[in-house]
Amino acid sequence: MRKKITIIICVVFGLILLRYCVTAFNTHMTKVKMKKVAMPEIVVDTVGSKDIIKSFESPARVVAKYQVNVEARIDGYLLHSYFKEGDFVKAGQVLFEIEPQEYQYALQQAQANMKSAKAKQIYYDKQSARAKQLVDHDYIAKADYDNAVAQRDSFRADYQRTLGAYNDARRNLGYTRIKAPVSGRIGMITVTVGNYVRMNAGSLTTINSVNPMYVTFPMEANDFNELVRIDGSANVKRRVEYIFSNGKKYALEGVQDFFDNKVDPGSGTITLRATFPNDNYQLMAGDYGRAVVYATKTDPTPVIPTKAIQENQEGKYIYIVDKNNIPKLVYIKVLEHQGDITLIKDGIKIGDRIAVGGLQQIMPGMPAKIVDALPEENVKKPNIFVRIWRKLKRLIKGNK
Repeated sequence: MRKKITIIICVVFGLILLRYCVTAFNTHMTKVKMKKVAMPEIVVDTVGSKDIIKSFESPARVVAKYQVNVEARIDGYLLHSYFKEGDFVKAGQVLFEIEPQEYQYALQQAQANMKSAKAKQIYYDKQSARAKQLVDHDYIAKADYDNAVAQRDSFRADYQRTLGAYNDARRNLGYTRIKAPVSGRIGMITVTVGNYVRMNAGSLTTINSVNPMYVTFPMEANDFNELVRIDGSANVKRRVEYIFSNGKKYALEGVQDFFDNKVDPGSGTITLRATFPNDNYQLMAGDYGRAVVYATKTDPTPVIPTKAIQENQEGKYIYIVDKNNIPKLVYIKVLEHQGDITLIKDGIKIGDRIAVGGLQQIMPGMPAKIVDALPEENVKKPNIFVRIWRKLKRLIKGNK
């Protein structure tokens, strides 16, 4: 029995040893074959830098600095309007008039009540003064003097009440002439002459200030942080351009002079605002376009040859070559094309080594041979192993 067990154990160990030898042999043969494969030849360059003024673009909206709804502050029939829709008006200019007769009568009555109360107050002031003299000489009782003082104080209070009513009536009469609270361009009339208007029942028209104008725009928090890093501070006035929805640029530049105190948790953006001169009234409140804000200082930016950039369905990419001469595919974000060179926003850093020639021969993850230049025919006709590798990649992608 022991002999059989020993034989079985030997057979198992033999099979394990055989499997190990076969695996080692296959690995060795694979390495031999790989050594025989000609390494692709590529040209490598170092990522340079260029000092530029970076800019960031965002969707934008034009907003009036002042936007005021003109409302009636008393009830009455609308008697006159003293402007045309779309006119430019000045602060304090009379816009509407509400029929004033009712409020004139109320003012006259309040004035009469006030004068009557004033006369009574004067009379009882004198009475209390006489009572004071008499009580000092014990000609009248102290109770009579107290009564005179109480009457004086009552009529003084009555005068103050009628004075308040008079001032209120005069204020209401003043409200019959509705004036522009700010200067700007007036909008459409919502209630025409002859209609009865009520206090705070709605806007009669709207005034938008026109010069200067605000342009508000949301910026991604990461871009804003980058802008702050370049400028060295968040509290910097930056140059801003406005581009209309049709693609035309507004002729005058604005200044970014405000940023919000919080990041919107839903969109991850922070709202900025720029002030634009609007001498020609071309900017109109509510218009949508794009804002381009510029940093105030230059910043070194990675720059590479444009020919090094390739593109697929996932985006633009390049090959970074490590110290072992192994290319690695890296996706990038392009900042700006300038002819034969391209400025890179993200994906690589200054000093990286990238492949700029022999790109069609590169097999990511496989070593490459670095050369100074490539013959034209080598660039156009990759070797047999590269072609086989491409076919395999296409097959693999097709299976996925």
